[in-house]
Amino acid sequence: MSKKVLAVHDISCVGRCSLTVALPILSHFGLETRVLPTALLSTHTGGFTGFTSLDLTDEMKKIMAAWQPLDLQFDAIYSGYMASAEQIDVLKTLISTYKKAENIMIIDPVMADNGQLYQVFDAAFVDKMAELIPFADVLTPNITEACLLTDTAYKPGLHNEEWLSEIIGKLHAKGAKVVVLTGVKLETGKIGVAVSADKQLQIYTAEEISGTYHGTGDIFGSVLTAGIVQGQKTFDAAKTAVDFVLAAIQSTPEMQDKRYGVEFEQVLASGKFL
Repeated sequence: MSKKVLAVHDISCVGRCSLTVALPILSHFGLETRVLPTALLSTHTGGFTGFTSLDLTDEMKKIMAAWQPLDLQFDAIYSGYMASAEQIDVLKTLISTYKKAENIMIIDPVMADNGQLYQVFDAAFVDKMAELIPFADVLTPNITEACLLTDTAYKPGLHNEEWLSEIIGKLHAKGAKVVVLTGVKLETGKIGVAVSADKQLQIYTAEEISGTYHGTGDIFGSVLTAGIVQGQKTFDAAKTAVDFVLAAIQSTPEMQDKRYGVEFEQVLASGKFL
């Protein structure tokens, strides 16, 4: 019987990210994906102008109410983009209903990158997102998000283990059980993750390909989630996810408009990561 993941993300109709990434990847790795959409967007918000966005908070509440008689069970809950501060409270209600000792809560605090909050969020939203940290069995912020959540000054460029350990320690202090910090750069030409679990810090980096590639965080999170749910140790799942993202970027023609995401479908079709 397939294990079941509840993916709580937005639907961006154009641009590979969020549910249009999570659904095929989780399914590819043999997981049944159930969804709770947070918003409906014409495109993702990175690089496109004039996009439309429909907040689905009210519909989320109706969906959850309709689920009550069904006695649903999930092996993992995997959350990402929240369209509003109110949705974070809805997610907390969802967690209180479906989080069990034996399942896994994976939280991607999607809200910022490259030192900047996304244009649709403000400082109050950061404070609200921080309320989710104690619920995270696995928290997957990028460097910018980790800095915002811990009130740490963002540092562009290369990082060092001492600084990374400081940020991760603050996230643990706020209640995160395992931290997978993405966008880690210890040396020029390399990028990867720092995984903190069981009082150990492990870092894995791979080749960094220059440019902006939208949706790679969602690809990473989906592959990571699949690995963890299928029984991999967090560091091994994170390593696989880094390698998968690199392969997806390498599969994307160099001259392709990067706003539309990377060709992760080619990586799935290759069967390399099964």
